[in-house]
Amino acid sequence: MNWIDRDGKFLVSKEGQFAFAFVATANDSTKFLLAIVHVATERVIWTANRAVPVANSDNFVFDEKGNAFLEKDGTLVWSTNTSNKGVSSMELLDTGNLVLLGSDNSTVIWQSFNHPTDTLLPTQEFTEGMKLISDPSTNNLTHFLEIKSGNVVLTAGFRTLQPYWTMQKDNRKVINKDGDAVASANISGNSWRFYGKSKSLLWQFIFSTDQGTNATWIAVLGSDGFITFSNLNGGESNAASQRIPQDSCATPEPCDAYTICTGNQRCSCPSVIPSCKPGFDSPCGGDSEKSIQLVKADDGLDYFALQFLQPFSITDLAGCQSSCRGNCSCLALFFHISSGDCFLLNSVGSFQKPDSDSGYVSYIKVSTVGGAGTGSGGSGGGNKHTIVVVVIVIITLLVICGLVFGGVRYHRRKQRLPESPRDGSEEDNFLENLTGMPIRYSYKDLETATNNFSVKLGQGGFGSVYKGALPDGTQLAVKKLEGIGQGKKEFRAEVSIIGSIHHLHLVRLRGFCADGTHRLLAYEYLSNGSLDKWIFKKNKGEFLLDWDTRFNIALGTAKGLAYLHEDCDSKIVHCDIKPENVLLDDHFMAKVSDFGLAKLMNREQSHVFTTLRGTRGYLAPEWITNYAISEKSDVYSYGMVLLEIIGGRKNYDPRESSEKSHFPTYAFKMMEEGKLRDIFDSELEIDENDDRFQCAIKVALWCIQEDMSMRPSMTRVVQMLEGICIVPKPPTSSSLGSRLYATMFKSSSEEGATSSAPSDCNSDAYLSAVRNCTLLYHDMFWPSIQAISLSVSWADMNIAVAGAEAVEVCGGPPIQVSPGRLDTLVHDPEGRLPEESLNASGLKKCFQSKGFLTQELVALSGAHTIGSKGFGSSISFENSYYKVLLEKPWTSSGGMSSMIGLPSDHALVEDDECLRWIKKYADSENLFFEDFKNAYVKLVNSGVGGIAYKFRS
Repeated sequence: MNWIDRDGKFLVSKEGQFAFAFVATANDSTKFLLAIVHVATERVIWTANRAVPVANSDNFVFDEKGNAFLEKDGTLVWSTNTSNKGVSSMELLDTGNLVLLGSDNSTVIWQSFNHPTDTLLPTQEFTEGMKLISDPSTNNLTHFLEIKSGNVVLTAGFRTLQPYWTMQKDNRKVINKDGDAVASANISGNSWRFYGKSKSLLWQFIFSTDQGTNATWIAVLGSDGFITFSNLNGGESNAASQRIPQDSCATPEPCDAYTICTGNQRCSCPSVIPSCKPGFDSPCGGDSEKSIQLVKADDGLDYFALQFLQPFSITDLAGCQSSCRGNCSCLALFFHISSGDCFLLNSVGSFQKPDSDSGYVSYIKVSTVGGAGTGSGGSGGGNKHTIVVVVIVIITLLVICGLVFGGVRYHRRKQRLPESPRDGSEEDNFLENLTGMPIRYSYKDLETATNNFSVKLGQGGFGSVYKGALPDGTQLAVKKLEGIGQGKKEFRAEVSIIGSIHHLHLVRLRGFCADGTHRLLAYEYLSNGSLDKWIFKKNKGEFLLDWDTRFNIALGTAKGLAYLHEDCDSKIVHCDIKPENVLLDDHFMAKVSDFGLAKLMNREQSHVFTTLRGTRGYLAPEWITNYAISEKSDVYSYGMVLLEIIGGRKNYDPRESSEKSHFPTYAFKMMEEGKLRDIFDSELEIDENDDRFQCAIKVALWCIQEDMSMRPSMTRVVQMLEGICIVPKPPTSSSLGSRLYATMFKSSSEEGATSSAPSDCNSDAYLSAVRNCTLLYHDMFWPSIQAISLSVSWADMNIAVAGAEAVEVCGGPPIQVSPGRLDTLVHDPEGRLPEESLNASGLKKCFQSKGFLTQELVALSGAHTIGSKGFGSSISFENSYYKVLLEKPWTSSGGMSSMIGLPSDHALVEDDECLRWIKKYADSENLFFEDFKNAYVKLVNSGVGGIAYKFRS
C-alpha cells in the first residue's frame, strides 16, 4: 500500500481518542517518530523508534505477509516480526493499544501493550520481562522500571545498574496480601495494583482521590527518574506524596554527579571539591592514578542506592579504604560505622544530605593536580609557581619516559619477546578504561600468594589454576594463562565480564594481573572444586551426592545463567557451560565460572554470529551448522549438564552398551517408554513421588531440543525447577537423540583439539568419495511395499527416500514411501547418486544461487519428489514439510503459484524471495529449517532410519 500521511494520522481509534501517526521530534522538525498519540492532549504514549528517528522520505510498511516495519534509508529500524503468523489486519483500540489481529478479527497476534516505552495505560498489564525505559536525562542517564525477583524495581542506567526504589520498601502502599511475589501490575482507577502469580491482589498504590469514571490515569517514567501519574482527561498527580519515589533527593541525579542534594532539591558541592568535579576523566587512565587521593567527604552524607545494594565487604574503615585505593574503578566509598558494611561505587550520581545522621562515613577520590581536592584560594603568584613546577615535572617525565621506552624497545628486540609495546599499551588502555574492576595485582603479588605456583588445582583450556592466599588469609584460586597469544581475547573477556557483575551463583573475580607478558586471574577459592569430580565417579562406592544436593546444584547453575542472560546490562552468553565450569563451595552451592569464551550481546540482539567455541558434547547444533547463536545455545549446554547431574555419568561413554553409550539418545528412549527411573544414577535413592524427579528430566530434554526456539529461557528453566510453572512433556522423537549424537562428533573436540569426524562433510571432495556408494534400504519395520513402476529412476527413488527421512527427522509426520527395488542388494543400474538428477530441477538453480549445499537440495528435492512422483500417501503427506516448505504462498495476482522445483514457467518467479519465504514459513510453524542442512550427510554417514551406504567393491 502506497499512501502519504498528509494529516499526521495514519490510523485513528474508533472513538477518536488515539492516533497512530508520525510526530516530529522535540529538537528537530525534520526527524520523525512513529508513535501512538492521545489526540486531545497531543501526549505521546508509545513510540516504535524512539532511539532512531526517521526522515520524511522514509517508509512505514504493513505488508501482505502480516509484518509491520519501519525503514530508514532502506535499513530496518523497527518491526513487529509477524510475517506469516496469520495477521490479517491492524487496529488501534480506544485503550491506546495497537494490535495486529488474525483472520477472525479477534485473535491478538501482536500488541503494543506488550512492548511499553515510558508510559503505562489503564488495562495495560505490566509483567515480568517487560521494561519501562525513560528518555535520557540532561546528563544522558536512563532509568528503568522492571518486575524482578517478585518485586517492582526502579534502577539507574549507570554502567553497573544502581537500584533506587522498590515497591516492597515503599511504606505508602496498601497491603492486601503480603509475603507473595509480584508477577504483574496494572493501572486501575486511581491506583496502581500489583498481583501475584495466582492473580490475587497483593498491594495497591493509591495516587489520587479522583475515582471518577471519566478519569483516565496513566503512569509515566520521566527523564528525571520519577514516576508520575496524569489524568488524560485533565488533572495531574504530581504532589510529592503521590510520585515515585517520594523524596525529591531519592532519584539518581536530582542534582549533578558529585553534588549534594538537600531538602527541596537544593544542590551544593562537597567541601572537598568546591567545583563539584573530581578533577579527572578516568581514575584508571595512565599516570592519573598517581595523582589521585581518597579524601573524606562531608559528614552525614547518604547515597540513594545503598539500601538496595549488597556491600562489597564487611570490614573496618581501614579495610574499606584499602579496597577502594586498590581498585582504580572505585570512585567513592561509603562505610557504615555500626555494621561495618563497605560500599564501593564505580559510578557516582548525586549525594544526599538527610535531616538525621545517615550513619555512614564517605570518601571521594579526587585529583591532586590543580588543587581539585584542596579547595579554592591561593595567590596568583602561587598559581604561577605551580604552573612552573608542573611544566618542569612534565618535561622531566617525558625525558625519562623516552629513555625507558627506548631501553624497553631495544631489550624486546634483542630478546624477541612475544608481546609488542603496542599490544601491551593497547591492552592496558582497554583494562584501564573498564569500570567496576576488581583489584589489579602485580605478578610478584600473585607469585607470593601462590607460593611460586606450588599447589596446582587443575588445568583449563588456556592455562592452569593454582591455590593461593593473600596476607589477610583470604584464599584464592589463581588462573595463570599460558601463551598470551592464544589467551588474550579470553583474558579480556573474563576481566571485562565477570569483573563487573556479582551474583550468588557466579564465581567472584577478586583481582587480576596484566604485568608484562603475564596474565592471571584471581578468583574466590571454592573448596569443593568442580562439579565433574562429584558426579563422574571413577570407582563404585565413592562419595555420592544425594538427590537434594544435585537438584540444588542444578537450580543454582540455572539461576546463575538466568542472571547472565536476563539481568545484566548486556546479555552475556557464556558459550562453554559444562560440569568443569560449575564450581562448588563448602556447602555445595553452585557457582558458574570460566567466562573466557563468553559473548556479549546487546539487549536488542536475539542472535549473533561468532567463531566456534566451547566443548564437544555440550555444543548446541547451531554451533555446528554455522547458524547464529543466542542465549539458547547456553540453554542447550545446560540441558546436557543437567542430564549428567541426573545420570551421574558423561553424555557419551563408550564403555557403556551401544544402547546407553550416548546418554541423551537413551534418555529420550526411556522417556518415550515411560522408564524414567532408568535415566537416573542407579546408586541414587530417589522417591519417585518427588515432583522434582520428573521435572528435572523433562526440563533437561526440553533444553536439548534441536530447534532453539523450542528451548525454554533460563528464567523459565528456573521457574520450572522451582515448581512455579508446569513442565509439559517434551518432544521425544527417537531420531532426535541420534541426530544429537551425530552432531556431537561433528563438533570441535574438547578444549580446542580437532575432531576425529570427517573434516568437511560438505566439501566437494567428500561428495566425490560418496559417489562410489550404493543406497540400500533394509528397514524390516517399514510398511508393506507397494508396486512401483520400473520406469522410475533410481535417482528419483533415492531422492524420495532421503526426502522422507528429512521430513520425519525434522519433526514432520511419517511418510509412507514405497522403497521398491531399494530393498534388494542390486546395484544402481544407472550408476548415479541423487544429486546428479537435480540439474534439471528448478530447485538447483533457485537454491544454489542462495548458497544452499547439495545435501540440502537433495533433502528438499526429495520431499518434492515424494509428492510429484506419487511415492507417498496423499493423506499423510498433506501436512508434511513438502506442503509447508515447498509450496509458495499466494501471489500478488491472487492465484497460487507453482511449487519451486517444478520446471514450469512460474517456478522461478520472484527468485530472490525463495530463501526468505521458506525461512519465514519455518519460523512461523516452529519448524527447524536448519535441520535440512545435515539431513543428507546424516543419511550418508550414520545409517539412521534404516538407510545405509556401502562402498562398491
